[in-house]
Amino acid sequence: MRTPTDLDDLTDFFDRYGSALTRGDVAGVAGCYALPGMVVADSYSFTFTSPAAVALSFLGAAPAYREQQIVAAHAQLHEVQRLSDALALVAVEWEYLDSQGNAIPGERYRYLIRADVDGPRITTVIAAH
Repeated sequence: MRTPTDLDDLTDFFDRYGSALTRGDVAGVAGCYALPGMVVADSYSFTFTSPAAVALSFLGAAPAYREQQIVAAHAQLHEVQRLSDALALVAVEWEYLDSQGNAIPGERYRYLIRADVDGPRITTVIAAH
């Protein structure tokens, strides 16, 4: 097992995650999460304990991306803080690309990542500003 701060592994992971998000591949998104998982924002929090629950929580994202004509998502990793042998806190700013090739600024999140024999997985998403 590689450490959760291995930048190549994290870059590959967030590339797969961003691709699954913009394609509407909810099974692919669900595969990026460790369970149980949690999402935390200013006005809400929710948890999920199964891949189906993760998939359901992201069903609304695909139509929103299509409405904005977003065809790709690129994660810019700003900071990786190793917390333990298996855990890292990763600060990510998403940049989106629309169907015209224009860059669209995205959101910022912090992801608590757990690395295991299968690679990195998201345990917690925290919306950031």
